[in-house]
Amino acid sequence: MIGKLSGISKEETCIICDTCKPDGIHLYTSFICTDCEREMVSTDAAEPKYDFFVKKLKSVKAPPMYS
Repeated sequence: MIGKLSGISKEETCIICDTCKPDGIHLYTSFICTDCEREMVSTDAAEPKYDFFVKKLKSVKAPPMYS
């Protein structure tokens, strides 16, 4: 039930395609829709789209750790 909160559909903006989608994964505080996730894992490193994905994923930062 990713993307749903108490049975209410909650759409989030994907950091890859910049589209609001209801389903996907969270990578730290960033959201990646299911469609982009599938495309990323099936893209070969030799394809031009691979560099696009790498560039987009570089914007993901780990939240600060407070001790």
